[in-house]
Amino acid sequence: MTTQKPMRAESLKELEEIQGKLFSPEEFGKGLKLKLRPDDVIISPFGKSGTTWLQQIVHTLRTRGDMDFDDISRVVPWIETSSALGIDLDAEQKSNPRAFKSHLDYETIPKGGKYIVSIRNPEDALNSMYKFMEGWFIEPGSISLEEFALKRFIASQSYWKHLASWWAHRNDTNVLMLCYEQMTVDPDALIRRVAEFIDVPLDDELLAITLEHSSFSYMLEHKDRFDDALMRALSETKANLPKGSDSSKVRKGKIGETSMPEVVQAELDEKWRQLIKETLGFVNYAELVAELNH
Repeated sequence: MTTQKPMRAESLKELEEIQGKLFSPEEFGKGLKLKLRPDDVIISPFGKSGTTWLQQIVHTLRTRGDMDFDDISRVVPWIETSSALGIDLDAEQKSNPRAFKSHLDYETIPKGGKYIVSIRNPEDALNSMYKFMEGWFIEPGSISLEEFALKRFIASQSYWKHLASWWAHRNDTNVLMLCYEQMTVDPDALIRRVAEFIDVPLDDELLAITLEHSSFSYMLEHKDRFDDALMRALSETKANLPKGSDSSKVRKGKIGETSMPEVVQAELDEKWRQLIKETLGFVNYAELVAELNH
């Protein structure tokens, strides 16, 4: 029997086929049946919008700095993939409140808990997602940013639909909506808001621990805990991806430094006009953020 050589996707069709092997609709559906407690916390931004950072902040706050884990998503499980990874979402966790990760929109996500949603500039979210996929799921140099943007990120409309679904609930008492750009400017205020929201008493020592453990330098030093080790192992087994791919989630997280191809920027702007301006009334992302901060 010939064993097929591990390979990354060299086309968007191959990328879709590879990702389709990771978990079945039945496995995905099991996660959606999670029964939440009122104090459970789901960290539920759109992808590449501060999810891992918030996982680390919440876990640090509730445990006073625990780092005894191999993957942050083992201690703060990813709802959508938990069944495929063999993680019991109903189990007790290291500390309370229980915390979970998700990228689901408001309509789809399990109800009954608390939700932390951070939003991010679509250009930066797109660029970060492309860089994250390339070298793990995508063979470097085979799919351009332009093709990925137009035929995947923009075509799916998922960024704007996720944003609109959560925006409608931003003032709910069990929803904390944050702005990624502001999070990077004032991490002290960020931690204080999160601690208050999840009902964890914050003293000076815990604030200092959380500031350190959620800093870029600290997470980079411990990046093996934030590189999707569980999902990477699953992708190597189920999708025959090469071992040792670069799946690190601790990257520069730069703001506004992404220069998009002209055709991509035009399509991003058009999708914003169609899906956000015409429904929510905001001309651009900056205007929406100003309203959130207000």
